[in-house]
This record gives sequence, structure tokens and C-alpha cells, in this order.
Amino acid sequence: MAGGCRLPLVVIPAGTLFMDALLTSTVTVALAEIGDKTQLLSFLLAARFQNKWAIVSGIFLATIINHGISAWLGEWATNWLHGPWLDWVIAASFFAVGLWILIPDKVDEEPNLLAHMGAFGATTVLFFLAEMGDKTQVATVILGGHYQSIFWVTVGTTLGMLAANVPAIWMGDKLLSKLPLNLTRSLAALLFIAMGVVVLSL
Repeated sequence: MAGGCRLPLVVIPAGTLFMDALLTSTVTVALAEIGDKTQLLSFLLAARFQNKWAIVSGIFLATIINHGISAWLGEWATNWLHGPWLDWVIAASFFAVGLWILIPDKVDEEPNLLAHMGAFGATTVLFFLAEMGDKTQVATVILGGHYQSIFWVTVGTTLGMLAANVPAIWMGDKLLSKLPLNLTRSLAALLFIAMGVVVLSL
């Protein structure tokens, strides 16, 4: 890297990097998605449309496009931004997302607005728009920059989104009422903060 920029994971073997990027991206985004506005949107979509697989497919398409761009942006940013302070920027971003996760979300989008598009079309459009600027998208940008692996970060974050939203689509309000949302948010926040500490310690 030019300018003496030090990325913490450059020295990690490829196999370990793949596992770290995939597993960390999956777990952190799955936890961050619990109670997030896109998960709440999944509940609304499931109540509005009968075709659950079309909703899942829409979430998958919207997420993989959105998060693919986000992971690329994160990798591009860390390659463009040079200097020994880059680790501090990444760590601060992890800390910020960790604190952001503690703030409960609400849904503003109304699925009926796109009902004429059907379950797949409405889900794809609404989910993509709802994810713009959302904490899970920001987390994907940070993870892409940290791990320098667009493919595995995108795969991991997409799996995390599906892991959190597929049960929500089929189980609906019963699942939401049983989830310990405050505890889950706290665990996700601690995980992001811990990742920030790890970045600074390497």
C-alpha cells in the first residue's frame, strides 16, 4: 500500500481471512438486523403478501446488490485513503455503528404503495431503498474496508440479512414478541465495539 498505510489483516493467511470475513460479516449483520427497520419491513411485507418465497427472493436480490456496492465502496475507500490514521478511522466507524445499533428503529415505508408490483418487485424496491444509509449498509462498508474482500463480505452480510429476515417472514409477530431485542442490540453493539478495539490493537 502506498503512503505507509497499514491494514491489519494483510498479514493474515488467505484461508483465515476468508473465514474471518465470511463469519464475522454474517454474525455481525445478523445481530445488527434484529429489530432493524428492514427486519420490521419484512414483517409488514409478510403480512401484505402471500408469496413468502417471492419476499425472500426480493430481499436476497436487494441485499446482494446493495451490499455488493457497499463492500466495494469500503474497499475502494481504504485503498484511496492513505496514512497511518486509517486504522483509527476504521475503528471509530466500528465504535459509531456499535452505538448506533442501540437506537431502536421504526419503519416509515408502506408496502401498499408498491403493491401493484407484486411481492418480489415491491420487496426488492422497498428493501433496497430502506437499506440505503441503514446501519447494516454502513456496517458492510466498514467490513469491506477492513477485510479488503468484496466477495466474502457481500456473501457474509447477505447471509446475515437472510438469517435475520427469513424467520421473520414465516413467523411474523410471534417471533418479534419472543426476541430479546434489547439484549440482541447490546450483543451486536459490543461485537462492533470489540472489532474496533481489535483494529487498534493490531
